[in-house]
Amino acid sequence: MGRRKKMVERVKHLMNYPDKIRNIGIVAHIDHGKTTLSDNLLAGAGMISEELAGRQLFLDFDEMEQARGITINAANVSMVHEFDGEDYLINLIDTPGHVDFGGDVTRAMRAVDGAVVVVDAVEGVMPQTETVLRQALRENVKPVLFVNKVDRLINELEVDKQEMQMRLAKVINQVNKYIKSMRPEKYQEWKLDASNGTVAFGSALYKWAISVPAMKKTGVGFNEVFDLCKAGNMEELARKTPLFKVVLDMVVRHLPSPTEAQKERIGVIWKGDKESEIGMAMLNCNPNGPVAFMITDISIDPHAGEVATGRLFSGMLKRGTELYISGTYAKNRVQQVGVFMGPDRIEVEEIPAGNIAAVVGLKDAYVGCTATTLEKMMPFEEIRHVSEPVVTVAVEADDMKDLPKLIEVLRQVSKEDPTLNVQINEETGEHLISGMGELHLEVVIAKIERDKGLRLRTSPPIVVYRETVQGISEVIEGKSPNKHNRFYIQVEPLPESVVELIKSGEVSMRMDKVERRRKFEEAGLNKEEAKGVTEIFQGNLFIDATKGVQYLRETMELILEGFKEAMKNGPLAREPCQAVKVKLVDVKLHEDAVHRGPAQVIPAVRQAIHAAILTAKPAILEPMQFIFISVPQELMGNVTREIQGRRGQVLDMNVEGDMVTLKAKAPVAEMFGFAGDIRSATEGRALWATEHAGFEPIPQAMLNDIVMDVRKRKGLKLEIPKPTDYVG
Repeated sequence: MGRRKKMVERVKHLMNYPDKIRNIGIVAHIDHGKTTLSDNLLAGAGMISEELAGRQLFLDFDEMEQARGITINAANVSMVHEFDGEDYLINLIDTPGHVDFGGDVTRAMRAVDGAVVVVDAVEGVMPQTETVLRQALRENVKPVLFVNKVDRLINELEVDKQEMQMRLAKVINQVNKYIKSMRPEKYQEWKLDASNGTVAFGSALYKWAISVPAMKKTGVGFNEVFDLCKAGNMEELARKTPLFKVVLDMVVRHLPSPTEAQKERIGVIWKGDKESEIGMAMLNCNPNGPVAFMITDISIDPHAGEVATGRLFSGMLKRGTELYISGTYAKNRVQQVGVFMGPDRIEVEEIPAGNIAAVVGLKDAYVGCTATTLEKMMPFEEIRHVSEPVVTVAVEADDMKDLPKLIEVLRQVSKEDPTLNVQINEETGEHLISGMGELHLEVVIAKIERDKGLRLRTSPPIVVYRETVQGISEVIEGKSPNKHNRFYIQVEPLPESVVELIKSGEVSMRMDKVERRRKFEEAGLNKEEAKGVTEIFQGNLFIDATKGVQYLRETMELILEGFKEAMKNGPLAREPCQAVKVKLVDVKLHEDAVHRGPAQVIPAVRQAIHAAILTAKPAILEPMQFIFISVPQELMGNVTREIQGRRGQVLDMNVEGDMVTLKAKAPVAEMFGFAGDIRSATEGRALWATEHAGFEPIPQAMLNDIVMDVRKRKGLKLEIPKPTDYVG
């Protein structure tokens, strides 16, 4: 205990010196060795025993993670590292590599300033490596590289010294290529280069690593590594050039402190006035400024309740501080503040700006919100996830008396994991949970059953479709039930460039009007339309194209409510709409406010939009996935058969030695059960991964069947609706 206590004291002391802090995330493709690497770093810092490091998987402390052998949750830990005679505080987040848990990576990137990208020397850069790197670069997080499993290159692939160096250089070049294409303006500054020490090589399992600066200190270079690996003498390598020292030295030397990083990052993640009091406080990481706390994770502590973890960009957090929660009108009082040491939360008196903090008492907080002492602070930018929920299961409580508990649990679950979409239908008792993939949903449901003691019945997984239009509608008149108000609406498809602009988060209703208009014009909207954009909702646009209509301003909120309702449930199959441009062309409103209340305006607008969609070549979009498969050449035929049998198409194929790497694309609806089928088709010898590939129109021949299937499932009339069903 003494050693642990001493560590806590050093952590508390260093928190007050932002120049001595490094907030880092460890990111990689699944199974490339992140958690094993994290174990080593913790052992080096004296937090777990060195014998167990690499096998204990200290940060995979959830029993489900241990059973499945993968990281599911991002885990936080604070530790101390000595570099050149000085102590540094390292706040580390170990993130999942599986594509289904990519949301955790995105959220972790908001909390950190630097990332250690881990790449397997044998497999090289994989699809998920590219995805996590994109997530880091988008948040302005600086990368360094650790090439893991170098021992496998030498002992399993039996490469010679020259080929080993060539393969390692290839990995560095590939990662650099991504940095250059994703952040060209940062490339010169962030380019990875073994000679300057931004790359380390080693084996997390055997606890050794080398880098050019480390070679100068230890005298152990590539020749010694090759010879000692060949001789199987890993212990000597670990003794001479320990991994934790090489990697953490690289982190301290090359990744920025909060004081440096916030000057660069605030402009990317916050769109407020940098000259304001809060803007200056965040840029300077000022502990005496107003509190600006970005919440990136919510977990449940059986004793303390909800714990909100996130990055403190300005101010000081301590017990009793009252914070406003963005997006709600709530004010919450901080009950405890602390830091995480893996599974344990250590309470401290106060936490200053620049740290990753765990706070108890913010009962209204949700992941992605801003907690601040300023009532009118502009919140941080929304956290943008790379993929979106595309697979759904219906869940019911096994025992009807558990229904109220189930509703409460589902609300809690969606608060903890914003990549889950939970729809609660209290009338039918059917509750839908949508997630990133089969595994994501499997894990969530298993957790509910385990942690909340609820027995659940679940449906087989189903796909979430999207509704859109492919043509321009007529102008449709929607009348309010009392016939006193009329809304004239037209819909058409949004250009792809505008959809991309919205998806990337480059435009939002919170930004400056003139700037937003300019971006929409550049993306292809005409001047009038860009000026009339009144709402952006789930990838759809509402444009006010009216001229001088009386009472419109005070009615607009209700009109937008009708627009949102129409977009949440399209007319064809009650699925969400996507890429639809809704134009309000004209309005006739009753002069008496009593006659234009919610019950009159909302249904009139919703019905008119639905009728307009049905006259504009409505279409159903289905979610697609990229599939990346590496397989021995002789099994190639089995793999292509498996893909083509699922309406998939092969996009690209690379042969290296006797291995073939294939990139394909297939509909998510056809991918259920793929894991088992590909395993049997390749005798378990295929390595594969998937990635979200957007939405595409379903083949015309299948449209009717799919619409009918969905309508049947939802208990709707079994016929394709007509515009007259919505407007008489």
